[in-house]
Amino acid sequence: QVHLVESGGGLVQPGGSLRLSCAASGSIFSINVWAWYRQAPGKQRELVATITRGGNTNSADAVKGRFTISRDNAKNTVFLQMNSLKPEDTAVYYCNGVSNLYDYWGQGTQVTVSS
Repeated sequence: QVHLVESGGGLVQPGGSLRLSCAASGSIFSINVWAWYRQAPGKQRELVATITRGGNTNSADAVKGRFTISRDNAKNTVFLQMNSLKPEDTAVYYCNGVSNLYDYWGQGTQVTVSS
């Protein structure tokens, strides 16, 4: 079992930055891929960025060049650095960990980009 807790969301003005954190506990050695997803009101959940066990990263075209996923293995934490935020980035952001058998999710953290 893996338990994920996100933090770092909030209200920010357009052009601002936020860093989301995902604190993981439990059988984290089983996780092959870590990811951040987001879900805006009335829209489907969408993939934002991924980082593999080997450290390879990828991000959605909508956030490429603005968002960066990273992890701190010593602290069992995955981060999402979000720069140059836009109103369309407003959503609930979810941390996700995928093992061979299970798909784990956090409870989500709200990010609102508004002036």
